[in-house]
Amino acid sequence: MTSTENSPIVQIDIVSDVVCPWCIVGFKQLDTALQQMGVLARLRWHPFELNPNMPREGQNLRDHIMEKYGTTAEQSQQARDRLTSIGAELGFTFNFGDESRMVNTFAAHQLLDWAEGQGRQHPLKLALFDAYFTRQKDVSDTEVLLDAVRSVGLDAEVARQALESGQHTGPVREKQQFWTSRGISGVPSMVFGGKYLLTGAQGSETYAQVLQRCLSEAA
Repeated sequence: MTSTENSPIVQIDIVSDVVCPWCIVGFKQLDTALQQMGVLARLRWHPFELNPNMPREGQNLRDHIMEKYGTTAEQSQQARDRLTSIGAELGFTFNFGDESRMVNTFAAHQLLDWAEGQGRQHPLKLALFDAYFTRQKDVSDTEVLLDAVRSVGLDAEVARQALESGQHTGPVREKQQFWTSRGISGVPSMVFGGKYLLTGAQGSETYAQVLQRCLSEAA
C-alpha cells in the first residue's frame, strides 16, 4: 500500500477468519481503495472463529455450508462461482473443489498472534488466505502453518515452539472476547480510525468514502 508524502496514517482493525472468503474479498477491496487514494494504513488483524467447535478432521465444505445455512447444492455452487468471479476481478484466485474442507482455525490465529510480535502478521495472514483458498491446504495442519511461516521469512521452529507451548492460547481467547463483547458477530468487520465500523465486504467505493472521512478529520 502506498501513501502520499506527509499524509496521515489511517488505523484499520480487521476482525476476520482465515477460512472466510469474504474476508479476503473485503481486504482486496480495501487495498484497492488504499492504492487508488494513495493512503497509508496501519493494519491490525484480530481473531474470529467462524466455527470454533469444528473438529480436527474438519468437514466437507459443501456439506458444511448446506448444513449451516440451509442452502441447496445448487445454491452452494452458485455462491462458489460468484466468489471465484469476484476474486478474479480483485486479483485473487479461489480454487473450490468437491474435496474442499472447512477446518478449525484456532492454531492459525495463535500463529498470527505470535507473528504480530515479529512484525509479520499481515504477510502471514495473506499467506494463510492463499494457502487455504488458492492452494487448497489444510490450515489446521501444523506443517501447513509452518510452511506459511517460512514463506514470509519467519523462523518455523520458533513458531512451532510458540504453538506447542500454548502461550498464545489465552491472548487469542481474550481478543476474541474483546470483539464479540462489542457486538462483532460476523466477519469481516473493519474499524476505521477507532470509530467507524463496517461489516461485510463493502466494496472499494464504500471503503474509499470512509477513508476520506478519516483523512478529513485528521486534517
